Amino acid sequence: MKITARESWRIHWLGGLLGLILAMPASAETPLAESLEAQRAQAAWQARIDAADDESRAMLEELRGLEAETRRLRQESDRLAPGLATRSERLDRREAALDALADTREALPELQEALIERLDAWVAADLPFLREQRQARVTALEASLADPDLNDAERLERILATWRTELEYGRELDAWRGYLDGEARREVDFLRLGRVGFYYLTPDGRQGGVWLAEQGNWVALDDAERRQVRQGLRMARDQRAPELLRLPVSQPLENTLAEDDA
Repeated sequence: MKITARESWRIHWLGGLLGLILAMPASAETPLAESLEAQRAQAAWQARIDAADDESRAMLEELRGLEAETRRLRQESDRLAPGLATRSERLDRREAALDALADTREALPELQEALIERLDAWVAADLPFLREQRQARVTALEASLADPDLNDAERLERILATWRTELEYGRELDAWRGYLDGEARREVDFLRLGRVGFYYLTPDGRQGGVWLAEQGNWVALDDAERRQVRQGLRMARDQRAPELLRLPVSQPLENTLAEDDA
């Protein structure tokens, strides 16, 4: 194949241009490489800045959450503080009670015995109403406490139950038919106004009396006082509306109040 003069010249020119490019020094590419390297470095720094910003925002959000939780816990603590203080006081009292429990258990038998003795003495010295029944109750109490299967709490509960029964007598209006002991045993109606007054009236209403504790005997009532006793009997039996009774008392009122408070 023949090459024309023009084609030969073009090939020669391209060869010279390629040789020139190949002959260029390496320093001619440096500005471009440095520019690319600077761009890469800037991109890397920007990425680190963005990452730091994201981390800072996350830490800020976490800090705000912790502050909110701290405020909530402080409010909850303020709300619970009074209750905790009350519970602490209760625990202190319970600990003190537990510390004294051993001493209490040692003293309990002596206390129970003293309560029974005082109850027995009270019944004997009190107005003589239902005396046999009340003395029998105390005797039955003493016998029941001898049961070895009873614990201390059960024994004390039985004693206190008997005491409560006796104390209730001081708050009752009561009437019943029974026998009056004396020279001749007679059937009469008894009227009791708590521990303030103790009276009797015969069924025909012609005789009546009031028990005087200081003298330890019955004293006769006059006609007006017997009428008052008759009204009191009807009131006690729900046959008459309550009203004020004018009767002599069986013992000084201040002594009666002191005994009931005891």
